Amino acid sequence: MINNNMIRIGIIGLGYVGLPLAIEFGKKFNVVGFDKNPVRIFDLKSSLDKNKDIKKKQFKQSKKLNFSNNLIDLKKCNIYIIAVPTPITSRKKPKLKYIKEACLDVSSILKKDDIVIFESTVYPGLTEEFCVPILQRKSGLAYNKDFFCGYSPERINPNDKIHRLKNIVKITSGSNNYTANFVDNLYKKIVTVGTFKASSIKVAEAAKVIENTQRDLNIAFVNELSIIFDKLQLNTYEILKAANTKWNFINYQPGLVGGHCIGVDPYYLTCKSKQVGYNPKIILAGRKLNDSMGVYISNKILNKMKMKNIKVNQSKILFMGISFKENCSDFRNSKVFDIIAYFKNKCHSLEVYDPIVDSKEVYKKSKIKLIKYPKKNYYDVILILVRHKFYKKLGVNKIINFAKKNSVIFDLKNLFIKENNYIR
Repeated sequence: MINNNMIRIGIIGLGYVGLPLAIEFGKKFNVVGFDKNPVRIFDLKSSLDKNKDIKKKQFKQSKKLNFSNNLIDLKKCNIYIIAVPTPITSRKKPKLKYIKEACLDVSSILKKDDIVIFESTVYPGLTEEFCVPILQRKSGLAYNKDFFCGYSPERINPNDKIHRLKNIVKITSGSNNYTANFVDNLYKKIVTVGTFKASSIKVAEAAKVIENTQRDLNIAFVNELSIIFDKLQLNTYEILKAANTKWNFINYQPGLVGGHCIGVDPYYLTCKSKQVGYNPKIILAGRKLNDSMGVYISNKILNKMKMKNIKVNQSKILFMGISFKENCSDFRNSKVFDIIAYFKNKCHSLEVYDPIVDSKEVYKKSKIKLIKYPKKNYYDVILILVRHKFYKKLGVNKIINFAKKNSVIFDLKNLFIKENNYIR
């Protein structure tokens, strides 16, 4: 058993999930934030979060937190929280490389009575069926006798300044009653709105994966509505605004579904579903529709260009926004890349303007050079694809000034709904 006065926490993975955890726990306990990326560790030691999620003053408030990319620095920890990415492969299968590596790392330093808590989104059963055997094999320790496990799924919404770790109810679970209570009490120390203790690790895993699957399906539904209403020459946003006047209408917005959660997690659930002999229908149908929206929107833009007699091979196109969601620097799995790929070899020139993201990281991952500022009276097509507040502040008049006279200005997310007479 771990004495509360002796708690030392090691957090493996310092991205959007792990860093906020490290910051909050570092106010209460001795914490080592571990990440294999030496550049990330260098930045964090300098109180710099390039994800623009944690501010400098928040680092200073976390007085018991240290950062390291050296596994040896985790050896004195007795609580390990694994918060690494769980992406998918090109074939839409769970990619377990990072969680496997994290388990191997922890297993090499795991001691008697240690607790390993997983935050990464997984399918029901993965913790005990995949992770635990790895931890046992290399450590030589017995599960639920020598070491214990918990699962507390992350509910982070990147760059959301309202819904933060401290004020989002935390689901907790453990491999036995003692561990479940310990994990629950541990998170209660940093989550002010309280916790929900699930009856088992599998229940907690399933609860997390259906949260994002439900959201994916709801967006797929409104995306399909937008296709129907486009054909009827009706404004989807006006219709949703009217429908939202009913108290029980759920107001989802159409758009591109990217990122590392909503467009990924349903495949974890469907993978497990197929393993137990059921081929899911609705979940995969929603995924198929959302994955196809990049091509649908590209064709829609192409038709608008034809209506204006803009020749694609002579066109200059400006993309405004490349991140997977508004006001966020994360561009992983952004569906804007689908639209860029569609036009890249068709148009004369293509420029991308997104001051929110790290231009060096974008170039490193995609070889796309972001521009510092658009040119005046230059573009045949302007695509406002991400609803950044920055673009709203920039204003519709300045955006119009970037365009030639006979141009297409396409406002995907209706950022300028009140000024839509000016958006062509």
